Amino acid sequence: GEHLKEKYEGAIEVRATRRGRLQIRDPRFSLPTASDLVYIDDSPNYCIRNITAGSIGTHGRECNRTSHGMDGCSLLCCGRGYNTQRLVTREKCECKFHWCCYVQCKTCIRNAEVHTCK
Repeated sequence: GEHLKEKYEGAIEVRATRRGRLQIRDPRFSLPTASDLVYIDDSPNYCIRNITAGSIGTHGRECNRTSHGMDGCSLLCCGRGYNTQRLVTREKCECKFHWCCYVQCKTCIRNAEVHTCK
C-alpha cells in the first residue's frame, strides 16, 4: 500500500498529442518510466461532495483528533474544523467464565469523545 501511495503522489501529468503519444505537461519533469503513474485529468476535490466523480465528501466523517495521518481531523476535514460529541455508553466488561457453562459480566460505563468533520 505504501509503495502505491508513493507512486500516486509522484504521478506525472501528461497530455495526448494528435499522434496518440503522451507528452509531459511540465517540461521540468523527466519522461515517465514504464513503472511511473501518469494522469491526464486532475483528481476531483475529495473534500466536497461530487456524485459525478463518486466522492461523498468528508462532511460528517469521523476523524481522529490526535492523529497527523490520513485519519486526522486536520487533514480529513480539509481545514473546515470538526465537531466533538461526548458519548456515554454501557458495555460488558470483566467477563468471567464459570464452570460449567456460562459467562458472567459486569456492566461498565465508558465515556468517549467522537470527532466528526464540519
